[in-house]
Amino acid sequence: MRIISGKYKGRRIAPPKNLPVRPTTDMSKEALFNVLNNHFNFSELKVLELFAGTGSISYEFASRGCTPILCIDGDIGCVNFIKKTAKEFDFDITAIKSDVFKFLEKHTGNYDIIFADPPYGLAQKEFEKIIEMIFESELLDEEGMLVVEHSKYTKLDHMANYSFQKNYGGSVFTFFEFENNEEEAEDMEDEENED
Repeated sequence: MRIISGKYKGRRIAPPKNLPVRPTTDMSKEALFNVLNNHFNFSELKVLELFAGTGSISYEFASRGCTPILCIDGDIGCVNFIKKTAKEFDFDITAIKSDVFKFLEKHTGNYDIIFADPPYGLAQKEFEKIIEMIFESELLDEEGMLVVEHSKYTKLDHMANYSFQKNYGGSVFTFFEFENNEEEAEDMEDEENED
């Protein structure tokens, strides 16, 4: 696993082999950040990563200057690895062990980007619940973006605040924004299709 861009571009990170994770591939990460780069100046964005696993996505945000970053995962091994890596790189990342659904019920905060990568095997209705809870709890900034990674078998384009999606192999990134930002996303997608 390596950091693909920013201050720590090219640095390798070696998580323990026994972590219960399915890390986002480098190709998918690169594609995801190419999309986000068109929407955001990364400097000092507040980021929340749910189902953080190895923290791979958070390290990309941190390498690009985002601060602070909060990671949530239910596995203590993952949380300890994120804490260790954040200390090693001096990243402004806080990792908390918690069930994501319980965390979303209680947490108050406001984030520019929320990234969620639940287990692909999670039921469709659980994916939907995550999105609903994030918007109901007002965790996302008005100008912010929620990104959910999922398999091609999970369909989320019918959900409120859906903006657009990108497919990379067997993985799909679905993007959600408040409605006033949707036209902007459509314009950007039209431009990309013209290239």
